[in-house]
Formats: sequence, C-alpha cells, structure tokens
Amino acid sequence: MDKKAMYKLTYGLFVLTAKADGKDNGCIINTAIQAASEPNQMSIAVNKANFTHDMIKQTGEFTVSVISQDAGFELFKRFGFQSGRDADKFAGFAAYETGANGIRYITEGTNAYISVKVEKTQDLGSHTMFIGTITDMEVLSQTPSVTYEYYQNNIKPRPQASAAAKEGKTVWHCRICGYEYVGAEIPEDFICPLCKHPASDFEKVVS
Repeated sequence: MDKKAMYKLTYGLFVLTAKADGKDNGCIINTAIQAASEPNQMSIAVNKANFTHDMIKQTGEFTVSVISQDAGFELFKRFGFQSGRDADKFAGFAAYETGANGIRYITEGTNAYISVKVEKTQDLGSHTMFIGTITDMEVLSQTPSVTYEYYQNNIKPRPQASAAAKEGKTVWHCRICGYEYVGAEIPEDFICPLCKHPASDFEKVVS
C-alpha cells in the first residue's frame, strides 16, 4: 500500500481558533468542509493532541479563518508548530479581529472567516469531528485560498541539510513542518512533536 496516495487529495489550509477560560488559541488544520447547505453547516476534524481540540470540546464553538496565498510561513509557524498549552500564540500578534462569538479570526494572509456552533461530535480515533451550524461569516479578500500543494511548493521553506545528515546519520524529515527524527527507522506510531502528524508523513532524506 502506497501511503503517499493520501497526498493526492486536495486540501485547503485553515487557522482554527477557539476561546475558553479567558484564553485565546488556534491551530492549523486542513479538514474544514461544508457539511450541508440547509441548514448551512461545517465540519472539521481536529487532532486530539491539539489544545484547540480541548477548548472546542469545552465550549462548543470555533472559528475557521481560510488561509490565502498571501500568507507567509510565519503564520504556519505561529499557529502550527507550537502548542497552546505551552505558549500564547497571540502574543505579539496583532493581525486579528474578534467575531460576534467572541472568538478571534485572522485578518492577514486569509480571505474569509466562518464561525460555527457545534451541534454534533464524532470520535474518529486520533481526531474528533465537530459538526455545527454556521453563525457568522465574512469575505476578507479576493486572494485565492491556499491548497496543501501550494503550501508545499510555494510557502514552506526547502529543508536544509542538518548536522545529523552531514554526519552521515539517517534522518527522517517531516513533510509538513520540517521536524527531523534521527534514527535508522522511524517507529510506526511516532507522532511529530511539532505538527502532530504521523510517521507516514516523514520521508527518509539520508541513509
């Protein structure tokens, strides 16, 4: 079975935000879709390891900011490569407004936001699917949305040779965020500590 077939699926990329106990947080997801038109509903799937996941479970509300081709890599680093349990992702960040639901949405490097009230949840194993009714949404710009392929080809920096690679060690490179695992083989159950993607999203770059 060729797991790289998953890379052929078309994904958008989004900043998912939530607010709980006075704390604002967000993470990067690629699993936001319109679930129904009457009533107008959206579904998202969120990794259970993400702090934003727990906030949505607690409050039943979230906002999705649709990332556009204007976005820089710093947006992905801020919201995708650190945990809200350990860092304030909005510290020193001013490119946001607060929606009617009290949740922040991103105003730079995005072209729309959609706010949702959760109606249903479904346990999917590593992820939880949240399905809800859209309560508010606005278009912010006409710049095209980022796809996962566009991010890989135009936004994410090309990997640089690491010290471990230069020493001739076997390095496994995360295709999503660039994290490197050093070892002859990567465990099948390994989860990237930065972006929470599984071992199947790592590629061997030195052998």
